[in-house]
Amino acid sequence: MALEHALLVSLSERAGTGYELARRFDKSIGYFWSATHQQIYRVLKRMEDCGWVTVESVDQQGKPDKKVYSVATGGEAELRRWIAEPSVSTPLRDELSVKIRGAAFGDVDALCAEIARHRDQHAARLDEYRASEKKFFPAPDQLSGTALHQYLVLRGGIRTEASYLDWCDEVLATLRPRKGDVSS
Repeated sequence: MALEHALLVSLSERAGTGYELARRFDKSIGYFWSATHQQIYRVLKRMEDCGWVTVESVDQQGKPDKKVYSVATGGEAELRRWIAEPSVSTPLRDELSVKIRGAAFGDVDALCAEIARHRDQHAARLDEYRASEKKFFPAPDQLSGTALHQYLVLRGGIRTEASYLDWCDEVLATLRPRKGDVSS
């Protein structure tokens, strides 16, 4: 997937400025596809040149005009093409997993501290996801269209984070010395 496609999805949900898109990435899409603010602005220009987005200048008092981006007909066609295209399943690339595999060659206590740090990060993200679920989707059985699709992605994130937490707990329980164990 290219950043262009993530931006097309976001703009299809709601038109916005580059700044607004960057904020959306920070709060939602960015959990699944990251991009810096500079990348977003650079790609928006490229998308405009390709005819995938239109730009409307909006006058602001005492400030430079802001540019509001919307999906153009060409962008709608590209989004439909991309959604229909087979997705590539990417293999897991996780540095922590490689560290765990090499635990016998390093400081296991330091590794456990790193696993606990990862666990805490995933627990915090899971809490954020669950708070979003409660706030934005209180009646999931009544959802349809875009709201249903957003909810399904959020549920995927919740399940992924919960699974990662379980795995961290399992690894920590297994790696930490048990009472009565004697290491040589």
